[in-house]
Amino acid sequence: MIASVAGKVAALAPDGAVVEVGGVGILVHCTPGTLAGLRVGEGARLATSLVVREESLTLFGFGTEDERTVFEMLQTASGVGPKLALAMLAVHTPNALRVAVASADLKALTQVPGIGQKGAQRIVLELKDRLGTPEEAVNAAIGGNAGKPAWREQVHSGLVGLGYSGKDADEAVAVVAPEADVALAEGRQPQVAALLKAALRALSVR
Repeated sequence: MIASVAGKVAALAPDGAVVEVGGVGILVHCTPGTLAGLRVGEGARLATSLVVREESLTLFGFGTEDERTVFEMLQTASGVGPKLALAMLAVHTPNALRVAVASADLKALTQVPGIGQKGAQRIVLELKDRLGTPEEAVNAAIGGNAGKPAWREQVHSGLVGLGYSGKDADEAVAVVAPEADVALAEGRQPQVAALLKAALRALSVR
């Protein structure tokens, strides 16, 4: 397996880049977000995943190891090939996908071209326990487990990661705050996954 490529960027296209490695130009298919960080003539290092088919060898490149990991994990779901997995990462960050799958946010998943309602349901069913929990996703997005954030920041970050505006996230957090306050009053920690689901329901019925 080709785990990474490093070299000078020789060319850029809407769906990929050519990276010169040892005098050989290697075509690497990337998301728009990854391509935005590349410049022709400058050096680059991409984590890569090689997809082998009978008729072709296709290399996909990512700005981070986490993107590659999620790309490969997405393809373990029925009906998700490399092109659809790449499209999912073009629309959502890895952590946003983790939150969407863990909270069964079909609306977020169907924002990806090529994913319908049934496809989104299948992805949630098959990947729900494999991509990570909303808590893990949000913690990773805001700097890991050191100094675990309060539930408000977790839910807010999760919603923003799913593409909602800061204002929408603030309003949704305010809606679910009483539920979290009840848990705290009873000596329990608020369940972020449940609060995220409640916040998403509140946003969907506005």
